[in-house]
Amino acid sequence: MSPTAAITTPARIHWFRFAAPQQFYPLAGRLLPWFWAAAVLLGVAGLVVGLLVAPTDFQQGDSYRIIFIHVPAAWMSMLMYVAMAFWAGLGLVLNTRLSSMMASALAPTGALMTFIALWTGALWGKPTWGTWWVWDARLTSELLLLFLYLGFLALQAAAEDPRRADRAGAIVALVGVVNVPIIYFSVQWWNTLHQGSSINLTRAPSMAAPMLAGLLLMVFAFWAYAIAATLQRVRALILEREKDTEWVQALPEARAAR
Repeated sequence: MSPTAAITTPARIHWFRFAAPQQFYPLAGRLLPWFWAAAVLLGVAGLVVGLLVAPTDFQQGDSYRIIFIHVPAAWMSMLMYVAMAFWAGLGLVLNTRLSSMMASALAPTGALMTFIALWTGALWGKPTWGTWWVWDARLTSELLLLFLYLGFLALQAAAEDPRRADRAGAIVALVGVVNVPIIYFSVQWWNTLHQGSSINLTRAPSMAAPMLAGLLLMVFAFWAYAIAATLQRVRALILEREKDTEWVQALPEARAAR
């Protein structure tokens, strides 16, 4: 290879090196402020558009505005469970420490999103359906998702050995992932009170543009929050599980804690 070619060839980024906790920890620290800032800015913008700019719905009145919290939380509850199951399965098969820590870091925020989805759904259901709760397919499968998150967290807390906790949690996560498509397709497979999706990739959205803009802003805000919370938590898990390693003991925050 000529010297000129060596100069112009771009350097390769070795992404796999971030699979090591020692390399991922500082990367997560650099990303954290950006995602927290994005979560705050997008959340404020989404609430302003959703609560102040979007028009009143001609059928549900202003009670529909709870969708700006309910819908992003429901979407994130499913997405985060799939991500948790992916990282847990990766950690189970490849025995990678960071993968299992990622699964553990995702679970609390996923459980929070599921609880918010159920709670706001009840608040929405009372004025819309005349009842706080019905045992239809969508609501029941979403409630089951919350129990799966809580079961994963309970197993993680019950086992003293982190490796055993990771293996037990991975089995729960992988078995429970079959519930996610049931939640998503429940309104198509069964007769349910829950309305169908207003946003579909195969057709135009069935809502006004300001409503759609506010909803998408809140979706991105929830994405940013979930990523920031997960990165924050996985950094704490790295410090906890790697506390006996030289690189952790050399960190300024570890020295300050001693």
